[in-house]
Amino acid sequence: MKRYANPAIISQDAVRRLPRIVIAFLCLTYTLSGFLGRGPWKTDDLVSFGIMSELARGGTDWLAPQLAGAIPPIDGILPYWIGAWFIQISPAFISADLAARIPFIGMLLLTLTLIWIASFHLARDKEAQPVAFAFGGQAEPIDYARAIADGALLALIATLGLAQLSHETTPANCQLFFTTIILYSYSNPLAPRFKILINSSLGMLGLALSGAPSLAMLFGLAGAVLLLSSPGESKEKFTVFIKILIVSLLIAWISTKLSLWVWRIESPAMNAHEWKNLGRLFIWFIWPTWPLVIWTLWQWRRQIFRLKLPSHHLALPLLFSTISIITTLITRSGDKSLLLALPSLAVLAAFALPTLSRSLSALIDWFTLIFFSGCGITIWVVWIALQTGIPSQPAKNVAKLAPGFEHSFSIIFFSLALLATAAWIRLVIWRTGRHRKVIWKSLILPAGGATLIWLLLMTLWMPLLNYARSYETMVLRASKIMTDATCAYTFDLSSSQVAAFEFHATLKIFNVNAIEKCDWMLVRKDSEHSLKQYLDNSSWKLNGQVSQPADKNSIILIYHHKKLPFLQ
Repeated sequence: MKRYANPAIISQDAVRRLPRIVIAFLCLTYTLSGFLGRGPWKTDDLVSFGIMSELARGGTDWLAPQLAGAIPPIDGILPYWIGAWFIQISPAFISADLAARIPFIGMLLLTLTLIWIASFHLARDKEAQPVAFAFGGQAEPIDYARAIADGALLALIATLGLAQLSHETTPANCQLFFTTIILYSYSNPLAPRFKILINSSLGMLGLALSGAPSLAMLFGLAGAVLLLSSPGESKEKFTVFIKILIVSLLIAWISTKLSLWVWRIESPAMNAHEWKNLGRLFIWFIWPTWPLVIWTLWQWRRQIFRLKLPSHHLALPLLFSTISIITTLITRSGDKSLLLALPSLAVLAAFALPTLSRSLSALIDWFTLIFFSGCGITIWVVWIALQTGIPSQPAKNVAKLAPGFEHSFSIIFFSLALLATAAWIRLVIWRTGRHRKVIWKSLILPAGGATLIWLLLMTLWMPLLNYARSYETMVLRASKIMTDATCAYTFDLSSSQVAAFEFHATLKIFNVNAIEKCDWMLVRKDSEHSLKQYLDNSSWKLNGQVSQPADKNSIILIYHHKKLPFLQ
């Protein structure tokens, strides 16, 4: 039988355990930063929260949730259900937006946990194990698998594209979680078959109900096909495959009944501009994982490009990442589809660690050190400029981009940012010092740097980001004009603007065609000319206009009725 060279030549000394306290600190810091201390941000985060709020107070159908009578632009129903349930059961002292985020905090933490466990199982695969030394001293299987799992977790945290989308209360966050469940369910082909069946079915159902039934079936069936080639009784494996196929058909039926199928496939971009945007997305969204993935594919090529199926520890993450990348190319979902590739790409990146040369490892370290340290210094300089006016240019830039913004000092945010910066400096000192070689060391700086920058943004820059990315200021200005208003009609407002008025102003929002009677109307200025066909101009008076401070193009006109709102 032909043997294929294993590139993993690792000693026991190189798989020393990364302290669990470090892992726990990174995961908790990375997860909680961005979920806590902010309001709902415009676009998808605010739209999803608006739908959850509507469901929680019984304002829309649970099987067909809507926001002010409009179908949500983001598919799926399960994420909205989860957020609405937590709004309903949370105590009164927890705000509705924070209550809606609680389950998503849990899902991100579980995603990080499951990717560690999945990588651990894959690294224990016989063909993933390092080469045995003639006189012993090679890495022990359990210690090696643990080191690879640590590397995969660090790679996922370090990936730039994970930061924003994983900290929003949207279906994208749920899709990431359930995709990771499916990946985890197939990571150990020697696990009890009923366990594989239950976990994969749960992941597929959750992914379908989160708005991605096609991907749910592709991931589930692809993993089941790989399961057929794994060790074990052929009849038993085939039985599991048939059961997963039946589950797929059942999920397809459920998705049809709930109208979850949406056709999004389009021909790939055919012009230079769109290809350039796609290239930029791939380069930065998957950084710094993709260079390590390429290195893995090259170093383990003999286990990948062979007549029979590739080794399971490579085939599974490679198949999942390929499905997500192809989906990104043939749909308009872009970053949300690519988000689902990050767990499997992190696993592939981890298998590059046992094969990295000293020079390549040093290059990664120095680039990471310069990049994240530079970003951190920039964040601190802008914050100091906002506090003191020195240097003056950053403060002027902020005033130009966010007119009217008044910065405030928070001792809590400042203390957290200071502690994070001190931890980064300590990490850099440790990494540049003399210590024994461990394979996960090449990813500890990227993961630590990504966590640092995310935490600094979510503390020092949080007031500025809330001001620029929230509609709260605009709504509060509108509330001063709409005195004693309890409801309002809207005409051509975006879903996020509707959700903002419902949350920040506690208004009940109706579409312009609704039969309810309201004294106020909110109209997007660009659509003012189209409003005349609905209204009797003599019945409505323009009382003022407001806009998002950081976006002067989002002007909303505020009308107040004098007689009858509609010509019946």
